[in-house]
Amino acid sequence: MLSLFQYRLPELHNMLHSKEISVSELTEQSLAAIAERDGKVHAFLTLNEEGARASARTLDDKLASGAARGLLFGLPAGIKDNIVTKGLRTTCASQFLSNFQPIYDATVVSKLRQADAVTIGKLNMDEFAMGGSNENSSFGPVRNPWDLERVPGGSSGGSAAAVAAGEVLFALGSDTGGSIRQPASYCGVVGLKPTYGLVSRYGLVAFASSLDQIGPITRNVEDSAYVLQAIAGYDAQDSTSAKVDIPDYLSSLTGDISGLRIAVPKEYIGEGVDASIRDKVLSALKVLEDLGAVWEEVSLPHTEYAVAAYYLLASSEASSNLARFDGVRYGTRVDDGGGLLDLYHNSRSQGFGAEVKRRIMLGTYALSSGYYDAYYLKAQKVRTLIKQDFDEVFKKYDVVIGPTAPTTAFKLGSQTEDPLTMYLNDILTIPVSLAGIPAVSIPCGFAEGLPVGLQIIGKEFDESTVLRVAHAFEQNTDYHRECPQL
Repeated sequence: MLSLFQYRLPELHNMLHSKEISVSELTEQSLAAIAERDGKVHAFLTLNEEGARASARTLDDKLASGAARGLLFGLPAGIKDNIVTKGLRTTCASQFLSNFQPIYDATVVSKLRQADAVTIGKLNMDEFAMGGSNENSSFGPVRNPWDLERVPGGSSGGSAAAVAAGEVLFALGSDTGGSIRQPASYCGVVGLKPTYGLVSRYGLVAFASSLDQIGPITRNVEDSAYVLQAIAGYDAQDSTSAKVDIPDYLSSLTGDISGLRIAVPKEYIGEGVDASIRDKVLSALKVLEDLGAVWEEVSLPHTEYAVAAYYLLASSEASSNLARFDGVRYGTRVDDGGGLLDLYHNSRSQGFGAEVKRRIMLGTYALSSGYYDAYYLKAQKVRTLIKQDFDEVFKKYDVVIGPTAPTTAFKLGSQTEDPLTMYLNDILTIPVSLAGIPAVSIPCGFAEGLPVGLQIIGKEFDESTVLRVAHAFEQNTDYHRECPQL
């Protein structure tokens, strides 16, 4: 049977259009791979077998009739389970929404349908996107396909693991503080966080609304450009959606980075970053140098305050956003007849997991009277300083490069009792989210058999340059061709 890993999306397009393969064959291979491997990986929470097969038959008929075909025609996709899908269960990996059937599609899901992709199912995640290891899912953790005793990263761990394991060709994830890039790094795949506002958040169950952004997880950079082309664009249903022109991302993949100016923050390769990770990043910079780029060390001085600012801001927004889950309108309802307050208390106590409760409590405290100015307002000011750090660097440089995560994937259960250590795993991705700028994580090597991610950060709405640099590196290395042996 055809291996999905042998081909890039444009090659599959050609094979479909020349009728070498059918959409039904691709869909069946995806479902067969899930049946074979997902018992070990646990990337999927809900399979859309009947719907996927029906979509595949419809697309095969469309192919036979010669009708116009979308950019992602016939390609099997997974969707993170905090992106709503009409009639297909959406749980956010929480018991609170274990029976929730949305009545509409998120904008990105509608765009995938318009592009003729096939939705295979919904992917596991940290509950309400709160976590960096995918161990906070109330349906059980996802396992890293490279080592089943290790985490895949979070919160989009199911999305990254499903792509790495060859269960789907691409997946959508969401990134609040690194939740696309960090699992992409741990699982050896490509994860892109677009500029805030480039991709509609309509239909994304909110964690921290000023930070959340949907993006693609793929096997290679070209595929990432394809998916971004399909999902980017202004949406009137999202008040934070940006009215910007969408360039042809595929045309930016020229391989030419001659004269490119790269900034390498000393804070990203200093204390706290594993020596093996630093070595892989420096080796990647040598590859880019050989291609004509130049790099210099710079400073992003407010990086050390990013984690503290992020968890105050994100938790504050989460405490507000999750107030809608009260046991009255939808989701878990635990009513023992004790009155309205008891209904709220019992439903939220039983519906939410420990990490979600921790962040709601932290956020409520930060927003409370007497503490708002001392915590939340100060964190907002720090966020501005972090954004200004990037603005200053980008006056002279085209991209910022460093590691995606300070270590490779850690063992399951090794950090569950230490939330502060868990939070620090996002120290290199959080500043980008606070600044609202784009970044991609791509494979740049292995340390003790585990993937290492290289993070390429760009200016606002300059995904084209980010993808061009990532693609140039990828074309001159073979790390993206490596696959885990499950």
